[in-house]
Amino acid sequence: MLNAAIIGLGWWGKEIVTSVQGKSQRMRFARGVSKEPDQVKDFAAKHGFTLSTEFEDAVKDPKIDAIVLATPHSLHVDQITRVVAAGKQVFCEKPLALTRANAEKATAACAKAGKILGVGHNRRFWRPMAEIKRLVDDGSLGTIMQVEANYSTDWLKDVRAETTWRGSPEEAPAGGMTGMGIHILDSYINMFGKIDEVHALCVKRLLPNPAGDTVAVVLKFASGLVGYIGTTMVTPYLWRYHVLGSHGWAEARSEFDLTVRKRGMETQYTEFAPTDSVLAEFEIWLDALEGKKPYPFTAEQIVSTASALEAIFASADSGEIVKVR
Repeated sequence: MLNAAIIGLGWWGKEIVTSVQGKSQRMRFARGVSKEPDQVKDFAAKHGFTLSTEFEDAVKDPKIDAIVLATPHSLHVDQITRVVAAGKQVFCEKPLALTRANAEKATAACAKAGKILGVGHNRRFWRPMAEIKRLVDDGSLGTIMQVEANYSTDWLKDVRAETTWRGSPEEAPAGGMTGMGIHILDSYINMFGKIDEVHALCVKRLLPNPAGDTVAVVLKFASGLVGYIGTTMVTPYLWRYHVLGSHGWAEARSEFDLTVRKRGMETQYTEFAPTDSVLAEFEIWLDALEGKKPYPFTAEQIVSTASALEAIFASADSGEIVKVR
């Protein structure tokens, strides 16, 4: 059993614990770290782990084998470096980093220490998304011509820079890109490879959020494929991921629903049974730690996602087309 510590027990940190604790047969949370211990003490007691306030408490604890970071991105590189230097495994929530340079530092530190850097992009493991990747990889859709996706929701509409890092233009620039759009970006890189250039527009339509509330991004991939990412912070929940090929198309509209249309065939609808994609992403990481399977997130992909995200921020700021490093 891998004994882990969770650093950060805000909304998403709690979601991670709830998905893993008592459900994984290979990992459990034995410690939690929060700067607001009074607010989470009941949660910690319910899930049976020790609570403290300092990051170093977890790093120095000899009983802790791995650390999960659900902290602001600006802390990630330093925290990852310190965790692996202490000989522990590390899993980091997205965004891992907002710049290519920081992503390279994090992946290099893990490689040097011989550790497998886990990253929190659970959308990869949604059943419809995995099936779309299979259709892309086996050529069922033909040559991929265009990709379109939108991840929008109003769960961030009330964030404020003065109360949470998620509302800060420094921690979360370009509207919903760090909270939502980054999941699309990771999926694009996973399925279609490197992105060469981006043209992003970010506007402030309704919310006081200084980083804007609505983003549209046009992307050109190294393969010649073109794509689009849309996200807004003021509409009810929407996930739409649509891949258009020369022989057919596939679209995921939720965590469970897939629609496929191939040339000469009727449209096919598939509804998958509910699964916990957060638990799945940790089980896949554990497989890699145990040497059972290669970890599907390569260092190159992790760096490419951060690099494309950095270019989107620069383009949203300037309004110009920006090359991805």
